[in-house]
Amino acid sequence: MKIVTIVGARPQFIKAAVVSRKLWEFCEETIIHTGQHYDYNMSDIFFEELEIPKPNYNLGISGGTHGKMTGEMLIKIEEVLLQEQPNMVLVYGDTNSTMAGALAAVKLNIPICHVEAGARLGTLSNPEEVNRITTDHVSSLLACCTESAINFLRKEGKTRNVYLVGDPMYDAFLFYGEKVGDNQQESLVDLNGLEVELPTEYYYMTCHRQENAGSDEVLLEILDAANSLEAPCVYPVHPRNQARVARLINKYDFKNVITCKPVGYLMSVYLTLHCKKVITDSGGLQREAFFAGKQCVTVFDYVVWPETMVDNRNQLARPDKKDILDKLSAIQHVRESMTPFGDGDSATKIAKLILDYCSQ
Repeated sequence: MKIVTIVGARPQFIKAAVVSRKLWEFCEETIIHTGQHYDYNMSDIFFEELEIPKPNYNLGISGGTHGKMTGEMLIKIEEVLLQEQPNMVLVYGDTNSTMAGALAAVKLNIPICHVEAGARLGTLSNPEEVNRITTDHVSSLLACCTESAINFLRKEGKTRNVYLVGDPMYDAFLFYGEKVGDNQQESLVDLNGLEVELPTEYYYMTCHRQENAGSDEVLLEILDAANSLEAPCVYPVHPRNQARVARLINKYDFKNVITCKPVGYLMSVYLTLHCKKVITDSGGLQREAFFAGKQCVTVFDYVVWPETMVDNRNQLARPDKKDILDKLSAIQHVRESMTPFGDGDSATKIAKLILDYCSQ
């Protein structure tokens, strides 16, 4: 049995790290890396530290408009699938790589398993929402992380081959969190390439979405909020935003914001486990903050994971200094018994679904 797994971005590498280990027990896996995340700290380091085999194919596609990127991926993925002739294509999440892989597969009548199916924001103005919906509606197996995802699919008339498996991100967080422990995994490197010492107490922030980091006015509000915290704020900066961030940090003398180059997954887990609180616009980091019991403020207009939006554990904020600081000051209540993302065995369940489907 042969499975082709298609990945292209950091969160997909993490999920594949736990699911692929289970797939290797019974099948041959071919990995296609579209190249959507191409920087060493956004891509290669993940394969190395998560012990994922190097991709069999690296398509080298990054940058450009959504249409251009997706179109190029569709063409090249189709070529690989025609050559490999897999029993199933496995895709993760909601990136252009996800949708391109699903479209290439369905047009070749190859079954598709979509992991993280059913997540919805409720607006087609978000490009990832288009990717999610399209992928779900052409997939043969829909592996859902949460009950809310199943409910969203049910509203769209999708009830066949829909399964609640839990979140492979939670599997990964548990597995690699034990490896990380209390030891810092790597040095922080600032935007000039110099090593930075991690403070004893700090906040952890990521901010990469175009709507937050694409203009001086909006990003300045977020940076000003981070600079106003009682402890330094560690901010690994996406490569495409580094020039703007560096310019604003220097112009406004934001000494309380520690900017650095992107960190690997193990370091990100360490930062999450040991920080005071989290500020993010990432769908992945807000879940990891929830897993770690760390209060999170998500600078975004839509609820991505409703399961995290309880007891002030995750709150939406506008890109506004006062709103971000007000939300961070709210009292959080963590209920240890609340585990909406499964029991840490989702990879096993996903692998079994694939095996059972392909054995029919």
